[in-house]
Amino acid sequence: MNLIFLGPPGAGKGTIAVRVKQSYHIPHISTGDLFRAHIHNKTEIGTQVQAILDSGELVPDELTIEMVRQRLQEDDSRNGFILDGFPRTIPQAEALEDFAQIDGVLNFELSKESIVKRLSGRRIAKQSGKVYHIHYNPPKVEGKCDESGEPLIQRPDDKPEAIENRLEVYQRQTAPLINYYAEKGLLIVINAEPSADEVFTQVKEKLENL
Repeated sequence: MNLIFLGPPGAGKGTIAVRVKQSYHIPHISTGDLFRAHIHNKTEIGTQVQAILDSGELVPDELTIEMVRQRLQEDDSRNGFILDGFPRTIPQAEALEDFAQIDGVLNFELSKESIVKRLSGRRIAKQSGKVYHIHYNPPKVEGKCDESGEPLIQRPDDKPEAIENRLEVYQRQTAPLINYYAEKGLLIVINAEPSADEVFTQVKEKLENL
C-alpha cells in the first residue's frame, strides 16, 4: 500500500502517519527527516543540501527527487510506504511516477481557523523537548514545562503572521496536487477537524477500501 499524505500545516498528518505506520507496518517517509538524516550522515546528497541551505537557497527538485527515489529502494519500503512532504509540486509528482506506483492520496482537510488555532497554540520546552498546547495539552502550571520547570516558548513558525505565510506557500505550491490526484482517481478526502482518534478511524475505513 503506497500512500501520499497531503494537507496544510497543522492538519495532523504526522500524528496519523505514525499510527498508520504502526498498524500497517509500512515506513513513514518524511522529506524533512530524510534531509536531516543525510546532513547528519554527511552523505553526498547531505553535503549538497547543507551547502544549498547555508547559501539561503531552496533545495532543487532534482535533489529531493533523488533522495526519495533512493529511500524507496530500501527493503522496508517493498510492502508499502507513506510519503509525507513529498511531492510538494506537480513536477515532483510527475517524477515520482517514474519510480513508484501510488495506491491512494489522503488529503487532510482543515479550516483556516482550525489551522491557526492548532499551530498558534503550540508551546515548546527547549531543554526537555516537550511540546504542549494551550488548548489541547496545557502544562500543569501556565507557561512552564511539567518536567523541567523551564519557560515554554512559541516557535517563530507558530506565530500568526508566520502561519499566514506558510499557508500561502502551501496554497501556491502544494494545493494544485489535490486536483492533479483527483483527476487520476487517487484522491481520498479526510476530515481532519475531529480528534486524532476519530481521524484515524476515518483513515482506516478508507484504507480498507483500497
